[in-house]
Amino acid sequence: MNLTQTPRQLGYQMPAEWEEHARTIMAWPVVEAAWPGPMEEICTAYAAAVRAITAFEPVMMIVKPKLLAEAQAYCGTNNLEFLEAINDDSWLRDNGPTLIRNNQGELAGVDWLFNAWGEKYPCANDQQIAARVLEHFNIPRFQAPLVMEGGSIHVDGEGTLLTTEACLLNQNRNPHLSRAEIEALVKEYLNVQKIIWLKQGLVGDDTDGHIDNVACFARPGVILLQVSNDPNSPNYQRTREHLEILANTKDAKGRAFEIIKITEPQPVYYEAIPLTLSYLNFYFVNGGIILPTFGGENEGLDQQASKTLARVFPDRKIVPINGLPLARGGGNIHCLTQQIPVSLKGGLQNA
Repeated sequence: MNLTQTPRQLGYQMPAEWEEHARTIMAWPVVEAAWPGPMEEICTAYAAAVRAITAFEPVMMIVKPKLLAEAQAYCGTNNLEFLEAINDDSWLRDNGPTLIRNNQGELAGVDWLFNAWGEKYPCANDQQIAARVLEHFNIPRFQAPLVMEGGSIHVDGEGTLLTTEACLLNQNRNPHLSRAEIEALVKEYLNVQKIIWLKQGLVGDDTDGHIDNVACFARPGVILLQVSNDPNSPNYQRTREHLEILANTKDAKGRAFEIIKITEPQPVYYEAIPLTLSYLNFYFVNGGIILPTFGGENEGLDQQASKTLARVFPDRKIVPINGLPLARGGGNIHCLTQQIPVSLKGGLQNA
């Protein structure tokens, strides 16, 4: 069912990611996406991430029909269901639906326009995935007139949204819209009252600067921020600027932010190409956090990040996964996942 009014008009709002999930949706990797490195390594790391999530909550996996047996062999079937569909890539955070909920606890989904991060890659099949997922679960659908990816936003569930100018205002997304028009559409379709604009993402990020590598809410009024302490790092000035902006900003409720810093990983290269690495590209699951770690020279920083998250989220189990193979594709576990929050009306109709 396609809804003709907007989420704001009908009283829907995007819940915070830490709220209870009904399940996670993901998409099995395809060779057409040209993942760097042997596909077996990618599938092994991806399957490990899937198993880490299914230990906490169900996963629904988009998979090409011809790859169903492969996905089952790698991932198993425990707490895992499959939805056969043709996909171009695996970044469900970006081409999947953004789930929202109204005051009666009913779910709906926002289907953003998707152009593969500024028409960088083929995406004709991925443009259909959000509608396919919502139809499968019989969840009403809002079609938003805005090119946007889920990885470019983060909300606190109380009216505040984080994003970056470099991504959301990029001319390769919505060149016909002004900043004010983009901001108005985001507010209309996610029902937030305040948008906090950081300037840029991480250097080298193929998404043009997704927020989920830079900063995220830990809870209302508290922000986790990846920072560089090395003046020679290409991200040093950017993270100083992020810190300054957030230190001088209040949220939609008028609260000043508590900012918790996490030190960025040391550079890692794959075939002479620097990987975009972020500890903030973690994923909330019910009762836990799936944390990408990078090993080698970053073992100490991996442990430091894990301890920080354990302190910030004492009621959640921190589960590290090997994030390096996933980072070869340009993202990590948060980029590969999209949460479906619980419906307070009794769950998903087709779950």
